[in-house]
Amino acid sequence: MMNQENYVNVNDLHRQGWSISEIAESTGWHRSTVSKYLKEGPPGARSMPSPVMTDQWCSRIESLLESFPRLLAVSVHNRLQAEGFTGSYPTVVRAVRDIRGPRFVAADAVSVPIHTAPGDEAQFDFCDVSPWAVRFGWAVPLVVFGMILSWSRWRMWWFTTSEDRQHTFEGMVRFFEQVGGVPAACRTDRMGALGRSQGRRFELHPPTVGFAAHHGMKITSCQARDAKRKGKVERPFRQLQETFLPEVEADGAPVDIADLNRRAQRWLTERVHDVESRTTGEMPSARLAAERGFLTPLPRARFDTDYVETRRVHNVWPFVSIDANRYSVPPDALGHKVEIRRGVDSDTVQIRLAGNVIATHRLVQGRRVDVWDPVHRQAAETAALGWDPNGPDLRVITDEPDPEPVEIERLDLGGDYDVEAPDLGRRYPLGVEDTEESA
Repeated sequence: MMNQENYVNVNDLHRQGWSISEIAESTGWHRSTVSKYLKEGPPGARSMPSPVMTDQWCSRIESLLESFPRLLAVSVHNRLQAEGFTGSYPTVVRAVRDIRGPRFVAADAVSVPIHTAPGDEAQFDFCDVSPWAVRFGWAVPLVVFGMILSWSRWRMWWFTTSEDRQHTFEGMVRFFEQVGGVPAACRTDRMGALGRSQGRRFELHPPTVGFAAHHGMKITSCQARDAKRKGKVERPFRQLQETFLPEVEADGAPVDIADLNRRAQRWLTERVHDVESRTTGEMPSARLAAERGFLTPLPRARFDTDYVETRRVHNVWPFVSIDANRYSVPPDALGHKVEIRRGVDSDTVQIRLAGNVIATHRLVQGRRVDVWDPVHRQAAETAALGWDPNGPDLRVITDEPDPEPVEIERLDLGGDYDVEAPDLGRRYPLGVEDTEESA
């Protein structure tokens, strides 16, 4: 039987113009064999059974893929190694392909990599992973903010609940703090939270311009339908969906978002940053140490990413309304305009008056709920019970019904009665000056 090496030699001679008889005489193969393989093509690769891929391990792989269909071969190999498998990664890849088939198909068009210098660019974007939140049994929306340095390939994943402007700024600030500097430019798509599109132009909103100026860098966007321009941050999202999250599900659903973020940070360190990159040939952590010298130093003051708005306290009730609920403030804040501040992903809110914190409350669910601070309630009740005409107008509100009005008894005098006419002369006596003037 002709192998692939023999076929290559025969095919080369045939391309040089040799006849089948000449090829058979030169190689020693029969004419019909030469003719057969030239017509049918190269022989298939001979499949040799792996000495380590036993029926036991094949059954284990089938059970893993049946329970977690999106689990990749690298995750399967890591799990089998933990269970005592001694075979290589390509052995597991072949077994997974035999069961599930190949992952990729040829692209519609060719593309070329875009190279950037150290410190020149970072890319960021959001990815919606709400279906995974449902699988984890969570009733909240779930997105992940991803950002990566284009040269060193050092990346960050931050799971959160929103992709608005405050969360975008918070994710970028966390990335800058982790890498220890700010790149010259940060690239993303045309995010509506950061700006608005005008044809081919993308105009940044004023807060976005202020954020870029605060860090001394530039925020730039891709052209419409040009997602490949920020492929360095898009491709890791595929690894997130196909490797990290399936492994998290297989290891046991996380308790909350904080637990998921801790797992993500540990996974990136062990499986990405401290592993040689197939693109650069170096570990991202090692390249980050070299790239850090090209980054702009962090600003002295951290950018304020909190949700901040102003409200006016009611002129009678010591409350300020937040999301259809009322939260108490000290009674002396009646009628004043206050600042409401809430951190990103925080469940507490601060109320400030003239720069001073006058109240801190934990946000509650529902609508039309009154949230009292015990100190504020005691001060309000004291002010209401000891009413001062020059103080705030407060009343204690209870669940007891209002007392019925008291009817005033009228005197029955039995009809009309006479009243003596007043003596105006005695009530208002005239002086000497008044007499002379009248004369």
